[in-house]
Amino acid sequence: MLLGALFPLLLFVFPLWKITLEAPQYPTPLGMYIYINDFADANPHDIKNINLMNHYVGMKYIPDAIPEFKIFPLGIIITSVLGLLIGFKGNYKWFLGWFVLMLLLSSAGLYDFYLWEHDYGYDLDPKAIMKFTNPDGSVMGFQPPLFGSKDILNFRAHSYPQTGAYCLALGMALGFLAFLVGKREKKQAK
Repeated sequence: MLLGALFPLLLFVFPLWKITLEAPQYPTPLGMYIYINDFADANPHDIKNINLMNHYVGMKYIPDAIPEFKIFPLGIIITSVLGLLIGFKGNYKWFLGWFVLMLLLSSAGLYDFYLWEHDYGYDLDPKAIMKFTNPDGSVMGFQPPLFGSKDILNFRAHSYPQTGAYCLALGMALGFLAFLVGKREKKQAK
C-alpha cells in the first residue's frame, strides 16, 4: 500500500497526457504535454503555433495556467499522504477506500479534461477569420478526442495518456492489490 500511495507523486515528474496534431503542412507534428500543473511543448514553440493556427477558426488560446493546475497537485499530495497514513495503519479495508477515492478523483479529472476539451473545441469566437460548417449547416467543432485519434479537417489529432497517467494507475492498482492481499491474509488467519 505504501508504494501505491507514492506512485501518484510521479505525476510531478512525468507528463499525464499528450495531444498531437499531424497535418501535411507540418512535417513535424505539433504537440503538447499536459502535466499535473503545466502545459509543455512537445517540440519548441508548438503551443504558440497551435494557438496561432487555432486563432483563425476562433478557438481560445491555450492558457499559461488553468485553475486545475492549483487543484490537482494539491489533490495528489493529499491523497498520497492519506494513502501513506492508511498504509502505516495497516487495515486492509481502508486500502479499498483509498482505491475507490482515487478512482473517483481520477474519473472526475478525466471528466474535467473532457469538458475543457469540449469548451476549447466548440466555444468559438463568432468573429473568427475562418468559419467551417458541418454538412447539416451547424458550426463545426474542433474538439480533440479524449482518448484515441480523430480527423479534424486536414489534421489527425491524437490524445493519449503518458507516463504520469500510468504511474497513477499503477499506484491505484497496487492499493487495490494490497486490499486483496490483506483480505486473503485475514481469511487465512481465521
